Amino acid sequence: MALNVIELNDRGIKVGDESGIIVQSPGFALVVDDKLEVGEIAEQQARLQPTNSFNKYWHDLNLEPISHGNKFRHYADLAYAQLVHLAEVWEINNDVIFAVPGNFSRQQLAILLGLAQQSPFTTVGVVDSALAAAVTAAQSEHIVFADIQLHQVVLTKLAIVNDHLITEGVVQIPGVGNQNFMNLMMQIATDIFIQQCRFNPQHNAESEQQLYNELPKWLLQDVKEKTLQLELKSASAMHTAKFPRATLISSLNEYYKKINEQISAITLDNNTQLLLSKALSELPGFQASLNQNCSVAIVEDHLVNAACYQYRDIINSSDEGIHLVTKFPVESLGPKETESDNPEATDNPTHALFLNRAISISTIEIKNNVQLNGSVPAVKVIVMNIENLPESLGRIDKRSNGVYLNSGEQEVFLNDKPVTGEQLLVLGDRIRFASDGEEISLIKVANGQ
Repeated sequence: MALNVIELNDRGIKVGDESGIIVQSPGFALVVDDKLEVGEIAEQQARLQPTNSFNKYWHDLNLEPISHGNKFRHYADLAYAQLVHLAEVWEINNDVIFAVPGNFSRQQLAILLGLAQQSPFTTVGVVDSALAAAVTAAQSEHIVFADIQLHQVVLTKLAIVNDHLITEGVVQIPGVGNQNFMNLMMQIATDIFIQQCRFNPQHNAESEQQLYNELPKWLLQDVKEKTLQLELKSASAMHTAKFPRATLISSLNEYYKKINEQISAITLDNNTQLLLSKALSELPGFQASLNQNCSVAIVEDHLVNAACYQYRDIINSSDEGIHLVTKFPVESLGPKETESDNPEATDNPTHALFLNRAISISTIEIKNNVQLNGSVPAVKVIVMNIENLPESLGRIDKRSNGVYLNSGEQEVFLNDKPVTGEQLLVLGDRIRFASDGEEISLIKVANGQ
């Protein structure tokens, strides 16, 4: 049966299918006269109607009454409404795996499964999202995965024990979530506009909402630019202010210090690998604030979804009753078997060779014309530069029965033959996304090194 993955992080609830992420919906709800809006529409009106806006119903998922005089009794009602909305809009009426953050309590998991039972889809499994994020990126016996939610940062400790990656514990860092950063950056930007333009964007709800909506776009300006240019339009004029990037980063350093203190506290030694969610890594200057003695890598947004498909047979626990999956089998970090140890594996590629870089195969995302943020390399991403093709080109997955290329509807040249969809790959295969484009070669490295 068809399968969807729902990754619950209130900063952006991700829904995926076998092709990758299909939608993200922030954990915002707006209730006006018993009419409900959720997701991005609700977020973009939250400052206009603050007393009718909710964004803690996933963070504090519970059955405590809401005293706001509307038909929604408690936070669980709002969470259920968002699940139903996603199911209706994206026609999710089949099997679903939930990837949930490690800070979810047993009670919250029970509430979630109760809500899911009343939803149009069928829940077949629940997995720790940090486990799914880290399983293909694990390069050390000790790992810390850091992710940001709306109201906190969550650190998950993981370890490889007896060829299994397991979750060992969770640390919550309140007060440094996405909304905290947004509020701080809005205040900094407001001060800049007042100083340079004599314009206070938080003077009324409309301009405050405009500031909130525009801020993420400003932060996407080229990191090489030392000055951000901020523009806001009021009823009478266009206001333009210049904002030194260094000033912004300096203002955020107190939040970064709080996060880094907790990372240092749970990092056992310099052999611990630190994995950052893409959202956390993209905070201005955050990567530069990290302890340089730590091995750091970025986990791309699609990897939780991909891992849920790769380990679906383990996560799907319907025969035993649904339980939270907190461990996955992984390949040993020690010496790998040779071809003589396993003659049947002689045709299985171990690495993808691209531009003289050999990338070990587990899940490799293939992207086009994207700029990776900062100097830290993303986890197993091949970036191409091909005109007139989309940003996402496909991915290479290692499974128990072989290595596969999945390009969806995007045409790809496999050994110079145009194909689409899912293709089994063997040693020596060559992949191009344009007839004269850069080539990915499937190779085998001796001893898997």
